[in-house]
Amino acid sequence: MKSVTMILAAMFATWLPSLAVAADAKPKAETVLKSDSSWTGAPYTAYPKGRPELTVLRIVIPAHSALPWHTHVVPNAAYVISGHLTVEEKATGRKKVIRAGEALPESVGVVHRGVTDDEEVVLVVMYAGTKDTPLSVPLAEDNPEFATPP
Repeated sequence: MKSVTMILAAMFATWLPSLAVAADAKPKAETVLKSDSSWTGAPYTAYPKGRPELTVLRIVIPAHSALPWHTHVVPNAAYVISGHLTVEEKATGRKKVIRAGEALPESVGVVHRGVTDDEEVVLVVMYAGTKDTPLSVPLAEDNPEFATPP
């Protein structure tokens, strides 16, 4: 019985400092992205009229794939959870690579797409729109960027 008491006392002695640290721990925030313009430098001009509706999607893009060419009508931002994505503009050919832990302010009204390399990419994308405003608008000849979420 004495050895059990000693073991419990030793465990408590090891846990006690961590409990003190946990009680003193404070939440920390890191600004990942704050922008009033897209990654191309084009300023965001306005939101659509109507009651705001935020949509957050987790999107998985397979390796060796390209999203269809598309545009957005509302400001949105993509945060890369894993992998890396090359975003390119159709008209200019301009490209930007975003990696895990980075965010990208997406363009509005500019035809673009994302392309993956040897690994899948997992993104979280937040759209600031209104009810019934499309999140993504494909070019007439292309398929939608993703299946419309509920």
